[in-house]
Amino acid sequence: MNKKVPVIPRSALSALAAALLLAIVHQYLFYGHMPGVSYPIFVVLFYGFMLYYAKEQLRPLKWFDYVWLAAIFLLAMTFMLFSNWFFYGLNLLALPVLILLHMTYLLSYRRPSWSGIQLIGAALEHFFAQGPRHWPTVFTTIRKTGGEGMKSEHKQIYLKVLAGLLLSCPLLLIVVSLLSSADGVFNELLNTFPDLLERISFGEGFGRSLWSVALGIGLFSYLMGFVAYKRTERQVIVPKEGEPQLEPFELSVDPVIITTVLTAVNAVYVLFVSVQFSYLFGAWEGALPQGSTYADYARSGFFELIMVTAINFCLLLLSLLALPRAKARLLSVIRILLYILVMCSVVMLYSAYSRLTLYEEAYGYTEIRFLVHAFMIFLGLLLILAAVRISKTDFPLIKWYVALGLLSYVFMNYIGMDRIIASQNIARYEAAGDMDKYHLTGLSWEAVPLLISFSKENDDLLKQELSEKWTNQRGEAQQEWPSFNMSKHRGQQALRDYIHSLK
Repeated sequence: MNKKVPVIPRSALSALAAALLLAIVHQYLFYGHMPGVSYPIFVVLFYGFMLYYAKEQLRPLKWFDYVWLAAIFLLAMTFMLFSNWFFYGLNLLALPVLILLHMTYLLSYRRPSWSGIQLIGAALEHFFAQGPRHWPTVFTTIRKTGGEGMKSEHKQIYLKVLAGLLLSCPLLLIVVSLLSSADGVFNELLNTFPDLLERISFGEGFGRSLWSVALGIGLFSYLMGFVAYKRTERQVIVPKEGEPQLEPFELSVDPVIITTVLTAVNAVYVLFVSVQFSYLFGAWEGALPQGSTYADYARSGFFELIMVTAINFCLLLLSLLALPRAKARLLSVIRILLYILVMCSVVMLYSAYSRLTLYEEAYGYTEIRFLVHAFMIFLGLLLILAAVRISKTDFPLIKWYVALGLLSYVFMNYIGMDRIIASQNIARYEAAGDMDKYHLTGLSWEAVPLLISFSKENDDLLKQELSEKWTNQRGEAQQEWPSFNMSKHRGQQALRDYIHSLK
């Protein structure tokens, strides 16, 4: 059922002007430039634009609203502070999604929960339905302001001004031509204008203009989708007399079935873990399975253990749905089985973690191995939170998962992955004398100052690889201020000083 659309506010014209201005700033910051310091600047301007013109729709702020906003700003700052290619590309996808979800949570008339799946549906509705519905509002706002809302005497004044400008054009051409002939300095000043126009080609100017207009209309429409929304409600179907009443769908699991599954699975896991304990905690001292080397031990079963742990995590979440339906005695049995499942999963996770650590000591540290390490720690934290939920039924598990996921992602962006990888490989070289030089110098600019310091301390061990990196980066275009990146700037400066010192 559709309800009346709220009236478009009087500030619509100023909002449209602000949206077009913001779009002009956007094309200036990003047209032909890689995101850098421009990204946090635009995020701040976008939030200022949305929250100022939609302040009446803003819901009361809570603690997680500030955490969410801080996470978005910190992630936006990574485009200026860091140069890791993996998180750079990932943030290009993740940040717009986080911003749209945050805006929907703050301004949507549906008032969705930040930990509920309804938030995604509300965000899609505003982006694909409420916003595009206001594309014609752009022209309606201009027409009302310039036509119906304008007095007749004002119309005549504007028409006279326009006529005066048209008549002055040929006169200005004659006057300017005479003045330029009379004064050489004035003529040189006029000659600079064609040079300015040549810097922007017709194709680039058209592209920038189209970018600004299209984005301005999009920003204005997105804003108006919150301000002048069209409320929709689902139609409730009442069954006819004599027909059965349909109950709402609710996901649940039979406690007897899940008890049987957990008993069978845990029996296998307990046997597996008891075998693992015979050499798991002694692998570092050489107590490996018979006939296995460190490399064989590290490779064997690593991904299988990760997959089994992930399956156990899904089984754990599914089993939690059976707790409300279980009777007192069966409830205690299920909880004991779930705790056993969590303990076995933690042991499997530790086994996989130790195998990967051994593999890194044998073959070196890479970005993929680092990320897998981080994922295992994250999965372990998820298991701990799920273990808390087993005994405390009122524990808000989903909310904690959302908060932990967001904070963990921000932490991974700021931990300095490439610097850690470089330092670990340097320590491995000092212990074993083995190093992949090209992999090290292929890391992002964050690791360059550390690699230069290491090379100086070891008789310019990385001189050739760093020289090649300097040669390759000299062919790149100099970064303009919208694309400024602190990590890249420091790395290039340190590399330039190092190359000059070699000469």
